Amino acid sequence: MTDSAPPRDVLVTGASGYVGRPLVEALVRRRHRVRALCRPASRSRVPAGAEPVEGDAMSATSIAAAAVHDGTLVHLVGTPHPNPSKAAEFENVDLASIRASVAAARAAGIAHLVYVSVAHPAPVMRAYVDARSRGEDAIAASGLTATIVRPWYVLGPGHRWPIVLVPVLKVLEWLPATRESALRLGFVTLPEMVAALVQAVEHPPAPAERRIVEVPAIRAAGKAATLRDPA
Repeated sequence: MTDSAPPRDVLVTGASGYVGRPLVEALVRRRHRVRALCRPASRSRVPAGAEPVEGDAMSATSIAAAAVHDGTLVHLVGTPHPNPSKAAEFENVDLASIRASVAAARAAGIAHLVYVSVAHPAPVMRAYVDARSRGEDAIAASGLTATIVRPWYVLGPGHRWPIVLVPVLKVLEWLPATRESALRLGFVTLPEMVAALVQAVEHPPAPAERRIVEVPAIRAAGKAATLRDPA
């Protein structure tokens, strides 16, 4: 990406994770002031250029203390490699952490909350979808200005096993009877996901608006970023 945007104060939870690390790197490259909430053991994994802030992503008090008033909070905390056997973790980690971020955002006067949810409705992973949907409900009830990004599966290093299903999904996207579901539950790549999150940070919605970014828009953000910066 080569277009310019005003520098913003951004706090990222889950900054050392699968999506968090490349997102923080991208935000730093674009001259945003990035704080990364992290556990002491993860401090060394925070990308260069970001400020590591030790804290607990399950604690609203801890998140609020790390936040900058009128800044942006990007919430990326969640259960790694989700599968149906992890229903308790979805409740105790995914849902509990976004509720903490919502409370922190209100307490700290955050201007914009960015939340990575999941595409829904979906025929599988019901406990996961339910936890993320209730996270969205918490945001809606708060009245916060928010962007909710809804991928289904993000393809990238260590997350490539579904790639064999891509040709099947492409066919389903062309069939009128299955197009809507196939597009909503389609795969996105890690660069597309990062581009969509950067776009969300740099272009927040109107105050008190709750914006939803579905899979087609995530893909479009990735394409736009590639066109701007083909290297």
